Amino acid sequence: MSRLYSTKVTAVGGRHGTIKSEDGVLALELALPKKLGGVGGAANPEQLFAGGYSACFENALLRAAHDAGVRLKDSDLRVTAEIGLDRNVRGEFVLAAALSVTVKGVDQWVAEGLVIDAHEVCPYSNAIKGNVDVLLSVQVE
Repeated sequence: MSRLYSTKVTAVGGRHGTIKSEDGVLALELALPKKLGGVGGAANPEQLFAGGYSACFENALLRAAHDAGVRLKDSDLRVTAEIGLDRNVRGEFVLAAALSVTVKGVDQWVAEGLVIDAHEVCPYSNAIKGNVDVLLSVQVE
C-alpha cells in the first residue's frame, strides 16, 4: 500500500520546549499545564492531539455521510475532542478520549449511525483502537 501523506514534526525540550514541522507551517512553544504543576500559557501535547482528532473525525463523519447518501457539509458538523491524561493501575500514564459530536439537519438515530461509521474509518480512532477508550456522545440540532 502506498502512503497518501507524510509529515515530520520535531520536538526539542519535551513538554517544556518547542515543536516545528519540516515545512515551518507548525511552530509552537510547549508548556506543562498549570494543573500538572507547570507554568501553562502554551500548547501541550494533549491539546494538539485533541485538535488533530476532532478535525480528522469531522472529515471521517463527512465521508460516512457521503457513503450513506446523507448530504452534510462542514457547517453542519461540530466535533469536540476531550483528551485526558490519567494513570492506570500500574501508575503508568495513559490517555482517555471523548468525542462530542453535533450534527445539524438529521434525526438522532441517523446522526448516531454516522458517528459509529465515522469512528470505524477515522485514522485517529483506528490508531488508538484497543489502547484508549473513546466515549462518543451525539447531539442533533
